[in-house]
Amino acid sequence: MHERTPASPQDDKSRWFQQIVLPHLDAAYNLAAWLTRQPADAEDVVQEAMLRALRFADGCREATAKSWLLRIVRNVAYDRLTASGGLALFADLNPDDPDGSGFTTDAFGGTTEDPESRLLKDQDRRQLDRLIALLPLPYREVLVLRELEELSYKEIAEVAAIPIGTVMSRLARARDWLHKAWSERNG
Repeated sequence: MHERTPASPQDDKSRWFQQIVLPHLDAAYNLAAWLTRQPADAEDVVQEAMLRALRFADGCREATAKSWLLRIVRNVAYDRLTASGGLALFADLNPDDPDGSGFTTDAFGGTTEDPESRLLKDQDRRQLDRLIALLPLPYREVLVLRELEELSYKEIAEVAAIPIGTVMSRLARARDWLHKAWSERNG
C-alpha cells in the first residue's frame, strides 16, 4: 500500500490560484490593454499583477476573485503609467484630439453572412475601439469594466477604489462622449 503525502500549503495555494484566479486572465489582459494601450505593456502589467496576486492570495475571497484581480491589474497599470509619465487622468474629452496610439481590440466581435455587412461592421468596430482608446483613463477604465468585463457598479467601485456615484458619473460621461464623437464622425 502506498501512502499519500499531504499536500503542502504551497501546493494548495497553487491549486487555488489555478482554479480561482487564472480563469480571469483574459479579463486581466483586456483591462491592462485598454489602460496601457500597448500590447507589450499590457503583458508586462498582467505578469506583474499575477505575481502580486499569487503573493497576496490570502487577501482574496472566491466570490470576488475577478474584481480582486482586476484591482491589482489596475494598480499595477497605474503605477507603471505614473512612473513613465504617461498618466493623463483627466484630459478633456475632445473627439478631435486623437493620440495616434493605434491600439485596437476585437472586444466587440461578431460575424455576419454578408461580406459587405461584415466589412462595414468591422470598420465600425475599429472606429469604436479608436474612440474608446481616446477616452481619458478614468472614463475608459469604467467603460471597459462595465461594458466589456460586465462588472456591476459595486464591483467597479471596488476595482477603481471610487464611490459608486463616481462610477455612474464617469460611465455616463464616457457614454455621452462616445455618442457625440460617433455622431460627429458618422453624421
